[in-house]
Amino acid sequence: MSIAAVILAAGGSRRLGRPKQLEPWGDTNLLGHVVARTNEFPVEEVWVVVGHEADRILAETDLGEAGVVENPEWEEGIASSIRVGLDALTRLSRCDQALMVIGDQPAVPVEVVHELLASHARSDKPVSVPKYRYTSGNPVLVDRLLWPRLMSLEGDEGAGRLWQAHPEWSTKCGSLFFLRVRSTPREMSPT
Repeated sequence: MSIAAVILAAGGSRRLGRPKQLEPWGDTNLLGHVVARTNEFPVEEVWVVVGHEADRILAETDLGEAGVVENPEWEEGIASSIRVGLDALTRLSRCDQALMVIGDQPAVPVEVVHELLASHARSDKPVSVPKYRYTSGNPVLVDRLLWPRLMSLEGDEGAGRLWQAHPEWSTKCGSLFFLRVRSTPREMSPT
């Protein structure tokens, strides 16, 4: 099975008040760091979904060889980015699976992605979700056969409710780790 990572980074950063994708992060910015980290994952392709201030983000961020998809409906919320990203994969990629990566979670350990993929390979279910204690997390691995269902999502919620409504679709992968979403000025620190 081949895997494409889709980094969802189209949001407007309302709580921060400025594009968090461009916040300084080490020797790059937050999105540049997430793209570099994602390139370390065992995936064949990396795609980035941008929206709010897309031109500025593209001008100021090194995305390497990542494919870029612009989400004109970014104000709707994360569901629109999932739709746009998976639509691009459906049309432009031969990959069988999508690893959905959140653009404001810069600390995803490569080992966690390896464990997620190994767990998925042992499962007969089309979705694998990392779990920390009692909370589901990201990134999530989704087989192509469920992409049309994800592309029907609407609003500012990801697929979590879909996985809850259809537990037969997903495998929960151990107590892997906890990821902080970076949304406020206080949280915009690499530590």
